Amino acid sequence: MSPLVDVRNLVKEFPARGARWPSDARIRAVDDVSFAIEEGETFGLVGESGSGKTTTGRCILRLVTPTSGDVRFRGEDVLAASPSRLRELRRQMQIVFQDPYSSLNPRMRVGAIVEEPLVIHGVGNRAARRARVEDLFRLVGLDRGSMRQYPHEFSGGQRQRIGLARALALNPSFIVADEPVSALDVSVQAQVVNLLMDLQRELGLTYLFIAHDLRLVEKICDRVAVMYRGRIVELGATGAIFAAPSHPYTQALLSAVPVPDPDRRRARLILASTGVNSHAPLREIASGHWAAI
Repeated sequence: MSPLVDVRNLVKEFPARGARWPSDARIRAVDDVSFAIEEGETFGLVGESGSGKTTTGRCILRLVTPTSGDVRFRGEDVLAASPSRLRELRRQMQIVFQDPYSSLNPRMRVGAIVEEPLVIHGVGNRAARRARVEDLFRLVGLDRGSMRQYPHEFSGGQRQRIGLARALALNPSFIVADEPVSALDVSVQAQVVNLLMDLQRELGLTYLFIAHDLRLVEKICDRVAVMYRGRIVELGATGAIFAAPSHPYTQALLSAVPVPDPDRRRARLILASTGVNSHAPLREIASGHWAAI
C-alpha cells in the first residue's frame, strides 16, 4: 500500500541576501529531503530553528515552490498539478500555523475566518456554511455564541482552536501542524495537543507534526525525522530514536531535554560541527531506523 504523502529528494534554495554574498549566491534551506507518511500516522519533523522544518512543510503543500524534488499525495504529483487541480488538492491538505496571534485576520469575525475556506471553494449556501461553522466550533471546543467576536477577544489557546477549525473546514485528510503549541503557555499546550489527538481519532487525520519540543514529539508521534542544516540525519520509529539515537546531532539534541527531577542531572553533549559529515547518506542501521552516519 502506497503512503499518503511521499516526499523524494526535496530541495529548496533561496537567494542569499547581504553584502557579503555574491549576487548569484543561493542558500539551500532544504537539501535532498526524503520521507513518507502513512495514512493515519503522526509523523514528527524535529530540529533546531533554521534547520528547514517549516520550509519542508510548506513545500509539501506548495505554499512555497520547491527548487526540485518530488511530492506525491495519494500517488499524485503535487508539484506538477495545474492551478485548478492544486486548488482541489488543497481541500485535502491543510496547515495549522505556528503563531495564533498573527495567522488570524484581526479585522474579520472568527466565524467568517472559519467560513472563508468554504466560501473560496464554493461549498454550500450561506445557511449550510453557517451550520458547518457551528459544527466546527463545537468540534474544537468553542462556544458557537462567540462566532461574532474578533480574534483579539480570545486567548492564545482559543485562537489556535479557531485556526484548527479553519483547517478542518474542508474535511482534509492531511494536516501540517507547524509548531502548533510553541507560542502558547505551557498550561494551555496540553489542551491543544489532546484536542489534536482526539480529532485524529475521530476524523482519521494524518499529521506532519513540526516541532522542537522533543518531549512532546516523544509522546504523540509514531515516527520522527531529525533535521540538521536542511538535511534529515536520522529517521525511524520514535521509541527507537529516543532509546538509541545514532547521529551525533540527535544525541546532542536529546541530551538538552530537561528532566523533571532537580536532583538528576543529564550529561549535556556539545555537538562539534567538525565531527559531522554533512554529506553522509542515510543508511539503515536497524529495521526501519536510518541515520546519516
